[in-house]
Amino acid sequence: MFSFIDPIFVVITILLIAVVLFVTEKLRMDLVALLVLGALAVTGLVTPTQALSGFSSPAVVTVWAMFIISGGLSVTGVAQILGRQMMRLAGEGEARLVVVIMSIAGLMSAVMNNVGVAAMLLPVVINIARQTKRPSSKLLMPLAMGSLLGGLTTLIGTPPNILVSDALRDYGLQPFGLFDFTPIGLTIMVSGIAFVALVGRHLLPTRDPVQELAANGAGAMNGAGAPNGAGNHSLRGAYEIDERLSTLALTADSPLVGQSLAASRLGSALRLNVVAINRRGQTILAPRPETILEKGDRLIVEGKLEPLHEIQEGQFLIVDDNLAELTAQVLQAIGLAELQLSERTELVGQTLYQAEIRHRFGVNVVAIQRNGRLQQANLQDTRLQAGDRLLLQGKHEPLAALAAKKWGEWRALDDTAVVQTYGIARQFSGLRLPPESLLVGRTLRDSRLGDAFGLAVLAIIRDDDAHLMPEPDSALAAHDILLVWGTVVNLNTLRGLQKIEIVAQTPLSAKTMESEEVGLAEIVLSPQTTLEGKTLRQLHFREKYGLSVLAIWRQGQPHRSDLRDMALRFGDAILLYGRRDKIRLLNSEPDFLVLTEPAPATLRQQKAPLAVGILILILLPVLFGFLPISIAAVVGATLMVLLRCLTMEEAYRYIEWPAVFLIAGMLPLGIAMEQTGAASLIANGVITALGELGPRAIIFGIYLITAVATQIIPTAALVVLMAPIAFNTATDLNISPLPLMMTVAIAASASFSSPVSHPANVMIMGPGGYRFMDYVRVGLPLTLLVMLLTVLLVPIVWSF
Repeated sequence: MFSFIDPIFVVITILLIAVVLFVTEKLRMDLVALLVLGALAVTGLVTPTQALSGFSSPAVVTVWAMFIISGGLSVTGVAQILGRQMMRLAGEGEARLVVVIMSIAGLMSAVMNNVGVAAMLLPVVINIARQTKRPSSKLLMPLAMGSLLGGLTTLIGTPPNILVSDALRDYGLQPFGLFDFTPIGLTIMVSGIAFVALVGRHLLPTRDPVQELAANGAGAMNGAGAPNGAGNHSLRGAYEIDERLSTLALTADSPLVGQSLAASRLGSALRLNVVAINRRGQTILAPRPETILEKGDRLIVEGKLEPLHEIQEGQFLIVDDNLAELTAQVLQAIGLAELQLSERTELVGQTLYQAEIRHRFGVNVVAIQRNGRLQQANLQDTRLQAGDRLLLQGKHEPLAALAAKKWGEWRALDDTAVVQTYGIARQFSGLRLPPESLLVGRTLRDSRLGDAFGLAVLAIIRDDDAHLMPEPDSALAAHDILLVWGTVVNLNTLRGLQKIEIVAQTPLSAKTMESEEVGLAEIVLSPQTTLEGKTLRQLHFREKYGLSVLAIWRQGQPHRSDLRDMALRFGDAILLYGRRDKIRLLNSEPDFLVLTEPAPATLRQQKAPLAVGILILILLPVLFGFLPISIAAVVGATLMVLLRCLTMEEAYRYIEWPAVFLIAGMLPLGIAMEQTGAASLIANGVITALGELGPRAIIFGIYLITAVATQIIPTAALVVLMAPIAFNTATDLNISPLPLMMTVAIAASASFSSPVSHPANVMIMGPGGYRFMDYVRVGLPLTLLVMLLTVLLVPIVWSF
């Protein structure tokens, strides 16, 4: 189609655009790969058959099948069995701990997906850190490095090994065998373990939470889940929980008395987590949202008190109920209606926050009736269902526009009908902004009157002019009067929060927050998670799991404010508080890893011998050359499901589909580089720069290019790009391609010096409290060691 343009220019352009997209992360990496596939086919650089050949590639088949086998070993508890052995062997010495952890992780990664190994052993190593009273930052990076080093030792240890072997087959050469990687890979693994145990562990951060908090307000995490133990004390220190604990008291005449904890809006309005209630000498830990507040209650809360200070002492809003004449004028311009949602409406399944009815139509949803029950609080986070009755309020024209959507049964209402149908009476109040109010200059959206207090602003009165149904971006000014509609409960909530008393702001003892039934725990997103990029509000986390999120640890820092709207990232460590039985239930949730050892009941440990037997069964015919690894892996994955080591649903979930589509989409780019001569062009450049220095210099150059590129390009995609370059370089130099292909595989898998260069590095970043430079400090010397060993050993084992 584009025959008038140099094919090399086109393929290089596609390659560069893909690299930019990978680096900027504007698009998902698997989507970038599919765009590359489509571009190659459309431009005619590859045939349609070649464009789709990646999906039938033996390498791709082997990768997804090994994911399933790895999943079978995971759910049968093989990691926990090895973890218990690890505890027996580890002892107390730090160097010995590092050696044992890295060795077991490496041996497991030789036959399992290394990200899966890191995920399975992460809770085990956290537990070891807690029991040995050592910072987890001293043990988690060795875990990730051990899993990466172990992947170098066998053909199935990591996708790059499989890809270079498959590339050799495509070039008509004998592919690498199961243990062809072992002589060099095992030497590198042993040397890497020795380096970390003798040198690297001294370069790892040592963060004592108490000392570091005193120095700069940050800490490291040392464990999770231990009732009243050192592990949770470190957790509380690392996340700076103690300094954010305060005690609030309800007076006898407080409007909050008789309301539920959820209706009090302490969370939505003040961003406070109520961790306990002191009532008549008794302490109620982790109270439920439906807990009714009583007079004399003292609430132990976690969070900053600034939002509470804002609404007290006249600095927020002053309630003014003497606006009868103005209220009558507004009533003429603003109407009420009811919408009963039909099953086929687009709103079903969305929350009000997602539906954006206020933003799209200028109409407020002031109540929801479902199955005879009325809900007036926390409406924004309510997921709508068919049959829900929405009580709507707005100007007549926007209400008519909403009615035209035909989302369900519609009827106009008056005040009498509202009382009869919903049992509530409209109450209008004026809220005056004093000049010193912190809301002056903010927008209505930023004031959070609707989200936080359930108050609908019907008009802004300024200089005797009434602005009806103001937009969320309307700015507030001193002396403004906000005419709001709210139930008596909502207005009383505002008054109650303004009258609540701050009793103490001093940190409380660990026993105040924890017991045998209630405590703190950390979780991270699992490699199979579907929740990355979603917020706690979207997940309805508190309602679904019955646990409070107190903080999120990200890139070496704890975040404790505005957590509901913070998008979760892979590598985040999330601090939870609640009942331990609820925490234990998270072990059965595939989206999370609880950083304590999972309860044995969640694993099928009786199937562990069978899972190991299947693994051995498929490796033997590969070892003796009876079956190619792709067929053996598919047979093994099938047996794992057939013999109920894991279910078919679990098998699909353990496949890392983005990696599968990434490889399948990028393989045609390797074909295009080969066919257009782009690979030869780059190879000639390598030869021109290093050829006169000999084959070892070529190995050094190939390793350096690959190692640097792993910091910005996904490893699987990089191997697809480097394989034809390495092969053409060997062909032009008239040497064997095996040493160069082995070098590409090793360099692509040795991703130690950046948290973003490999998912295993990202996963331990939050729980270990690591920062970017921690990876550079330890990973860069290890990368140089691996490069040195590769340059020395590859020509010896694989002659030119």
